[in-house]
Amino acid sequence: MFVYDEAHLRVRCREARDAWGEGVAYATKAFLCRAMAALAHEEGLYLDVSTGGELHVALSAGVPAERLVMHGNNKSDDELRAAIAAPVARIVVDSFDELDRLERLAAGAPKAPTILLRVTPGVEAHTHEYVRTGQDDTKFGFGLASGAADEAVTRARRLEDLGLVHLGGVHAHIGSQIFLLESFDAEIEVLGPWFARLGLDELCLGGGLGVAYVDGEEAHSISEWAARAKSACARVGIPADVRLTAEPGRSIVATAAVTVYTVGTIKELPGIRTYVSVDGGMSDNPRPVLYGSGYEAFLPRCPDSERPRAVTIVGKHCESGDLLVADACVPADIHVGDLLATPVTGAYGHSMASNYNKVPRPPVVFVAGGSYRVVVRRETFEDLVRLDA
Repeated sequence: MFVYDEAHLRVRCREARDAWGEGVAYATKAFLCRAMAALAHEEGLYLDVSTGGELHVALSAGVPAERLVMHGNNKSDDELRAAIAAPVARIVVDSFDELDRLERLAAGAPKAPTILLRVTPGVEAHTHEYVRTGQDDTKFGFGLASGAADEAVTRARRLEDLGLVHLGGVHAHIGSQIFLLESFDAEIEVLGPWFARLGLDELCLGGGLGVAYVDGEEAHSISEWAARAKSACARVGIPADVRLTAEPGRSIVATAAVTVYTVGTIKELPGIRTYVSVDGGMSDNPRPVLYGSGYEAFLPRCPDSERPRAVTIVGKHCESGDLLVADACVPADIHVGDLLATPVTGAYGHSMASNYNKVPRPPVVFVAGGSYRVVVRRETFEDLVRLDA
């Protein structure tokens, strides 16, 4: 099961609100269920949703539409209609095709939607290539160097003159799991002088702040990130009355959770390695397979004990690459039936989980004040056939 510390979640949300101000949005792609949506809203955050499904979950949790920001690089007509009808606080426009859709769909709307233009600054963040989003070659946004961003501003202002949209500002995002604040400096140094000439009200710098997953890693706090970004914005001449916003996700939820497994098999291959198999795997945490991400492991029955035994922790799926922790250190007396926990699994575990091999997805539990509540129930075998025609 996924176990989240609710107090930890609330502290991180408050830190984000204090650091960035009222406009900061929680990036729900990192972890979303109705309980998390309600918690982020209670703590004063907007919610960043990127699909019709995420929009539906947030609304069903009671989050007011005016506290939602609609993202997505390929929004369908239905998704845009839903965002306009709600109406959400801002729609982040990602392409010229989307501007065409808005011109058609916003006609006759009771209120012109406020839009931000997603601009690609041409900055390559120091992170895995699969989660870089700010370079010129990307599916996201309007390129700054190519002139597409300027053209998008011109077209958006034409729609604004027609009363179809309100151009509220610019959005940028350069990647995920970024440890070097210099990457954000580079984003601002490229984007800032161009943005400052536009006279718009909001500049959203996206998210992407990294977190420490394994021993020896260090990460900056949300507060340090915000302070550095604000200083860089002032340095490049962004007016003081511009609303600077951001969209932290991983940095709010990642360290709030552990995943707890049960050890089912221990297989020793003399002179090669020892495999410890657990009752989950790439279906509940695909990050090691996708990105080569590292994790630690411990036994909840003895969390502070020495961990001298080197093992490879694997899942139960039909893949040799079904690795959770390639080089784990565990107590010498680990045995079948033990509970085994991997920390820092609050982001992109539950949200990327699948039913590969028809393994039911695990439940999500929030703990607070010595008690717990199930916020997402464990799937059953019946759930696996519920959608079959």
